[in-house]
Amino acid sequence: GDFYDVFPLDGTRFGFFLGDVCGKGPQAAAVTSLTRYTLRAAALHDPEPFSALTTLNKVLHERYAAGGDPRYCTAVYGVLEPDQTTGEVTVRLASGGHPPAIVVRADGTADFLPTPGGLLVGILPSAPFVSATTVLAPGDTLLLYTDGITEARTGDDRTGFFGDDALLAFVAGQAGNPPSALIESLTGLLKDFGDGLDDDTALLALGPQAPDPQTRSDR
Repeated sequence: GDFYDVFPLDGTRFGFFLGDVCGKGPQAAAVTSLTRYTLRAAALHDPEPFSALTTLNKVLHERYAAGGDPRYCTAVYGVLEPDQTTGEVTVRLASGGHPPAIVVRADGTADFLPTPGGLLVGILPSAPFVSATTVLAPGDTLLLYTDGITEARTGDDRTGFFGDDALLAFVAGQAGNPPSALIESLTGLLKDFGDGLDDDTALLALGPQAPDPQTRSDR
């Protein structure tokens, strides 16, 4: 039950989210549909990331946990706010139990954007979600993903896991490439896992366009 979306909030800002509904089958599909609808509706009412996740948490908990059939998900919801003058994009996000986003810099570095301690969405009546902020310069990329990629089994006997560190190193090797190229490389990596891939993986890469070297004036 992976899900993601990117959508305009107003004339300048965009909302985005990515997450993973626990479970499979028709029930998980119903929760996925409700989650997508709720996040978009909540974002249009109050786009602050913490508020959007809080609304989703309330809806899922009241809809399912109160009836004795708890359903929950991991989720990251955020807002992109471009600066037309500098070309930079301010990212504000909140996470509920989801793997940390990765910030890939145009200079070749990459690191996790820490969001430790956020609880699964829908599991409790009130959940302490974790917020984070970063700024993307032109050529930088924000990568969101579900845990299917880090939990892919590796090695000849398929007993190891790809893991967070290997993902970070792989992504750092793609620094400077546009988001579409990063997704293409990660898709190839997923195919290479073959039967070591036990779960679906959703990927979302966002970032301001790098300046075209041909348009720069010589100094």
